[in-house]
Amino acid sequence: MEHLLDFLSLSDPNVRYVVIGSILLAASSAIVGTFTLLKKKALVGDAVAHSVLPGVCLAFLLSGVKNPLYLIIGAFATGWLSLVLIDYITHKSKIKEDTAIGLILSVFFGIGILMLTVIQKSGNAAQSGLDHFLFGQAASLIGKDLIVFSSIAVILIAAIWLFFKEFALIAFDENFAHSIGFPVRALELVLTTLTVLAVVAGIQAIGVVLMAAMLITPAAAARFWTDKLKVMIWLAAGLGAFSGLVGAYISYVAPAMPTGPWIVMVISIIAVLSFFLAPRKGILFRFFTQRKFQNQMLEENILKLFYQLGETEGSYYQSRSMAEIIARRPFQIARLKKGLKNLYKQGFLKTSAKGWAYTRAGKRKGQRITKLHRLWELYLTEYLRIAPDHVHEDAETIEHIITPELERRLEEKLRFPTLDPHQSEIPYRKL
Repeated sequence: MEHLLDFLSLSDPNVRYVVIGSILLAASSAIVGTFTLLKKKALVGDAVAHSVLPGVCLAFLLSGVKNPLYLIIGAFATGWLSLVLIDYITHKSKIKEDTAIGLILSVFFGIGILMLTVIQKSGNAAQSGLDHFLFGQAASLIGKDLIVFSSIAVILIAAIWLFFKEFALIAFDENFAHSIGFPVRALELVLTTLTVLAVVAGIQAIGVVLMAAMLITPAAAARFWTDKLKVMIWLAAGLGAFSGLVGAYISYVAPAMPTGPWIVMVISIIAVLSFFLAPRKGILFRFFTQRKFQNQMLEENILKLFYQLGETEGSYYQSRSMAEIIARRPFQIARLKKGLKNLYKQGFLKTSAKGWAYTRAGKRKGQRITKLHRLWELYLTEYLRIAPDHVHEDAETIEHIITPELERRLEEKLRFPTLDPHQSEIPYRKL
């Protein structure tokens, strides 16, 4: 707790620079990364991150000093050039975008490593620490760096605010933007420039290799929690800022731990948790929803089978043994037992010495499922001209998701039919 309070007080200038710098970089890059993700250009961030290294080295060779402004200008130049080349190769040749990205990424990164090696063997004392741009070293941030990064963050946020509607439109429906006269190419150029700026701003703290993760991962995590773009942007920025804060704290508590990689680790853990735990879109939620629907289908199929047996024998409330049920429809025994127990708990079935029997509520529900099945079969044969012997499988699925509103529309459209395509009675509830 003492370490945490000291950290949060930001009384140490070095801690203050690292914390504020990490939060600004992570949050601003996450905002831009939201649109990069939505435009399905996640690999572009990786290409830019690797392409800025030769720019950093070139700026150092020309200036002879590690001035962050010079290095950022050099990084921006080669990063922007890489995207222009990717776009040019994609549109002027038969090479696809993913191939062009891999080509430019590897060539530029290779040139950067070559230049970095030359610098390290040049004997220039000022080159010390230049290799930290590969993996980042947030601890080396100073006040001058923070001013530059703050300025870039303000530019990024202001640009997103000014062009929010335009970026949203080209992210979701580029063809519609073309049709109403939007300058799509110019807007994509602006977004490309912002992407390069976001990557360039973070390379000193996060590093060339890891910066692509900070561009895309917060947006990917936020996407699982919301369907609203504005909420997604704010959430991505918040997750990025939180990961920057926690990464800086871990580095503060354990000085041997580098800040940049830990920022990426924190946001990656948040992303993995989002993939599994997010409501509606998370893997666990979808798994349990699927299981719930499978159980619903099983229970409704059992009730429908009881109704069909009652039709055949003229007695709907007669007890049925498991052997009799399986003889009519081959359920798995374990699933059948589970379904029968659930229907008993819900009050749709009752038990007797001979087996299981309908309650009045169970008979009504089984009758409705049978009715929906036969209505849908009739609809497929009359309006879609599907042969009667080809409609059963489709009706087996659709009968479980037909709402009361759709049920009424089917009845009206089919004019309240009494027989299905197989000449079986379509049962209506007798009041």
